[in-house]
Amino acid sequence: MGLPLFCIWILLNGRVTPEIVIFGLVISAVLLIFSIQFMGWSWKRERFLFQVAPLFALYLCNLLRETIIAAWNVLTVAFNPGLHPEPFLIEFHSGLPHDYQNVLLANSITLTPGTITVFQEHDRFVVHALRKEYADGLENSSFIKILKKFP
Repeated sequence: MGLPLFCIWILLNGRVTPEIVIFGLVISAVLLIFSIQFMGWSWKRERFLFQVAPLFALYLCNLLRETIIAAWNVLTVAFNPGLHPEPFLIEFHSGLPHDYQNVLLANSITLTPGTITVFQEHDRFVVHALRKEYADGLENSSFIKILKKFP
């Protein structure tokens, strides 16, 4: 973390002089020590972030795709006089072992138009859907399949 901080310092200064280099090294060291002492930074956490970055990018692409599909479905309900909202509650267990995975899933469900996570505790979810078909397959969704690959 110290090296990226130092590189940012040099880039923001726009020139390299002995004073800027020495001052940048001191500031980078102080920020690194502060991060370790007070913010809980560690190499282990950093390595974890680099491991999950490709999966997280895949997850975000999937979230974008699902959001666009769900937005289109909600628009068809809103503008089609023959379709009416049929509110539906579903309860399911995600089977995801870690809290961060379950929180990501809960937020993704809520961000997707037409569904809202009403309750989430560990891997137990209660989700409200605008129509019953929006809730079908939530327990085997693409979100869960990707999140199961996370370490």
